[in-house]
Amino acid sequence: MVTSDLLAYCWPQSVGAGDDVAIHASGPGVEVAVEIARVGATREVVRRGTMSVQPQALGPEVVAEGCDWPAAAHLTVEPEWRSGYYEVVLTHDGPGPEPVEAVAFFVVRPAATDPARPLIVLATNTWCAYNDVGGQNLYRSFDVPPSPVVSFRRPMARGFLRRVDGPGSRVAVVGAPDPTMTAHVTLMLEEGYSSWFGSAGWSGWEGPFVAWAEGEGYGLDHATNADLVDHPELLDGRRLVLSVGHDEYWTAGMRDVIEGFARGGGNVAFLSGNTACWQVRIEDDGQTLVGYKESFRDDPVLGTDHQAELTTLWSDALLGRPENVMTGVSFMRGGYHRIGRNVGRGAGGYTVQRPEHWVFEGTGVTYGDLIGADAVTVGYECDGCHLEVRDGLPFPTGLDGTPSDFEILGLAPAEHFDRHNALRPVHAGELSEIEHFASRVLGGHDPDEVARLRHGHAVMGVHRPGGVVFTAGTTEWPWGCANRDPVIERITRNLLDRLTASDGA
Repeated sequence: MVTSDLLAYCWPQSVGAGDDVAIHASGPGVEVAVEIARVGATREVVRRGTMSVQPQALGPEVVAEGCDWPAAAHLTVEPEWRSGYYEVVLTHDGPGPEPVEAVAFFVVRPAATDPARPLIVLATNTWCAYNDVGGQNLYRSFDVPPSPVVSFRRPMARGFLRRVDGPGSRVAVVGAPDPTMTAHVTLMLEEGYSSWFGSAGWSGWEGPFVAWAEGEGYGLDHATNADLVDHPELLDGRRLVLSVGHDEYWTAGMRDVIEGFARGGGNVAFLSGNTACWQVRIEDDGQTLVGYKESFRDDPVLGTDHQAELTTLWSDALLGRPENVMTGVSFMRGGYHRIGRNVGRGAGGYTVQRPEHWVFEGTGVTYGDLIGADAVTVGYECDGCHLEVRDGLPFPTGLDGTPSDFEILGLAPAEHFDRHNALRPVHAGELSEIEHFASRVLGGHDPDEVARLRHGHAVMGVHRPGGVVFTAGTTEWPWGCANRDPVIERITRNLLDRLTASDGA
């Protein structure tokens, strides 16, 4: 099938000064305007021009194989272009009053390491996993089956890179709770967004955070998920690495690099949730993401010498490498907050547990205070740990891999999808989300085993494998900053200031 819709993607996704970026585009056979800009606290246009685009093939085969469109234009990254996220916007006059627009992106890596600048690692694996251009992604959507192999070389679905602000733009609805998610669905239909636009992408998490951080005077270097393995020199001399928003899909190489960085004294702030839930592989010279997930038995590495790369849950007993070891928390002990009927009318904030910790310095909070609620800082997907209460305070048990020195600083309730509260129907013969988790983590999915995972939490906390590792335990932390919650802003400043100035001691 050939499409004349205006669509575009850039390759490679990550470049350095002097590197070439190709813009691959499809369109109605017209001249289009091209604008390239670095997006942060401000939008800095670095180049404008025009190019001709022709209709290109776009069928279901692109999901796994990529589009492989010819390059419509090339550009060279100039030395003066700062590290950052760069959007490529194509426009032409359409039949209506508004121009037709396509948005693509690339990331410029830093030329050198400045220890005082955090490295924000964009969750590009997760963007790719949810991207449904071509009709599929790693997820079942009603009667559309998942694809275990998805290509990076596709346009991003509408809404992932840009979205309008307002009611429905966040899955965790701001304001009066909306358990039916009506505003979100309405916005999706009105704007022609992908049904997955609320689950991944620059516009939902990293973009708002970068705008806030740079607006507060913090300089940020940028990288993609793959850069952690392909360009480990980005961590040389670095003091702080940031994971922001929804950072669900990690490769074994990423885990090795970040865990080694933290053990060696580097600091990591997981201002994110659902973090490193699934192991994936990147194949075909970086072009393809592989994630069999619930169908892990079909993964060709199962039962081979490469089974350590099996694309299943990191907490799966077959891997024996729960993400708690790295982050302190796991989605297995978390779930959803303010999503449908899953804590649908939750407060959207944490209850403070240890206000004397340096993370809370200057906030004025006391034990039991509710923080972050006005901005809905806790929402969507949340990570927690197996815990017990002693003398009124929560402590990790370590039964799920959480380090013994992990300090629980804040809590909020969370719950997983089951057959009754899932937003998308569970098909006959398939396990619900919580049943699958119980089967892989606890060895079975009978009611007693499912009950052990049913009542989770978003857990904010800190541990110290060498450097300091902070976790927010929720995807929505960036919105606590972007929506100017004073306590969340101060905590974030404390993290950025302390963890870039030293080893965080």
